Amino acid sequence: MKYTKIESTIGSTIESAVKELKAYGSPAMLEFNGQMLYSDVDDVDSAYKKITGKTKSECDEAAKNQRDEYERREKEHNDAIPELTKEWIAKGEEVLDEEYHKLWKECVPIRLSDLYQGMELGDCLDIVKKLNEGCELDEAKTIIENQGHSGMSYGLVRSMVKSFAKRGEDFAKHIQL
Repeated sequence: MKYTKIESTIGSTIESAVKELKAYGSPAMLEFNGQMLYSDVDDVDSAYKKITGKTKSECDEAAKNQRDEYERREKEHNDAIPELTKEWIAKGEEVLDEEYHKLWKECVPIRLSDLYQGMELGDCLDIVKKLNEGCELDEAKTIIENQGHSGMSYGLVRSMVKSFAKRGEDFAKHIQL
């Protein structure tokens, strides 16, 4: 049988690609995520199976489980924020000069409630501790570079170090974004 190769529209879902195939009218095929789908062979479940290794309902169930797990972890973290706030304030007071304690106490709950859930608090303290011990700026730069930041978290930690270390301004200039 001869198939006409058609193109799916940008942003197509598996369901819409199968619908396009079925609506074409004569035997057609299209490539979706590296898999060839055929109008007279594939339905939504077989297309899902080819592309994802799971049926649509199995994919939907996996997505639901992933959402539920995310929400569980999010709730668990949010419930822990009061205790984590105390812990991070104490850690900051061990590392930071006293003049930064008030600002740190204000910053901690905000950072614990954001996208990174406080990850940047420890990263900031690691750098400030080394700066306070007199490390070279290149050593502090190596620390932040090895922390595995995205552009956004890198900028956030840079800004926090700038705000919480006497040598923070020099550090921020040294690692220009």
